Amino acid sequence: MKYKRILLKLSGEALMGDNQYGIDAGRIEQYAREIRLIKDEGIEIAIVIGGGNIYRGVDAERTGIDRVQGDYMGMLATVINAMALQSILEKNGMYTRLMSGIKMEQVCEPFIKRKAVRHLEKGRIVIFGAGIGNPYFTTDSTASLRAIEMQADVVLKGTRVDGVYTADPEKNADATKYTTLSFQEAYEKGLKIMDMTAFTLCQENDLPIIVFNMNKSGNLLSIVKGEEVGTLIK
Repeated sequence: MKYKRILLKLSGEALMGDNQYGIDAGRIEQYAREIRLIKDEGIEIAIVIGGGNIYRGVDAERTGIDRVQGDYMGMLATVINAMALQSILEKNGMYTRLMSGIKMEQVCEPFIKRKAVRHLEKGRIVIFGAGIGNPYFTTDSTASLRAIEMQADVVLKGTRVDGVYTADPEKNADATKYTTLSFQEAYEKGLKIMDMTAFTLCQENDLPIIVFNMNKSGNLLSIVKGEEVGTLIK
């Protein structure tokens, strides 16, 4: 296996499937099966999941809600998704721990770096909820930061497209896919891969990012085996 410890970043919107909001049972089950495939290969797995299917903090201002308050609401949305994912993973025979950037002891452990690393070493899947516990930071930034703290080999950003393109492939039929990119190239081309804070954290810590289609069966396993899937940014 090329990667021994990975940080998987999933968007909340991806959990919606074909629904307008909420969690699609079929989609979250599919994700659990994909994660089980790499778990069975002995890969250490940490997961960060967004909350956009329930609430996005950046939408707060449009609704008249204070931005900071909105960001905390978004953090709570990620915990709902994390709890759902935890439940499905355990139903599929995996051991998990949910750690939160905000204290809520009844449902998850507070984030402590050493405990999180120990969970990974013991073969538990660690899901990080509630971002880093502070407003103005996205779940992309959380994924980058937690990956660095966990000394992960790579950040795997699971999306509904199969990599990074010159333009939005869902809107532009002429868009072409990049197989590999340097951080500098991605920055100069203005490609929206992650927000700038998350991107810079990865660049400064030599942490590669792979953007891939999480909805295609077998992609996750192919990546950890070292096969060319999606777009590699390094």
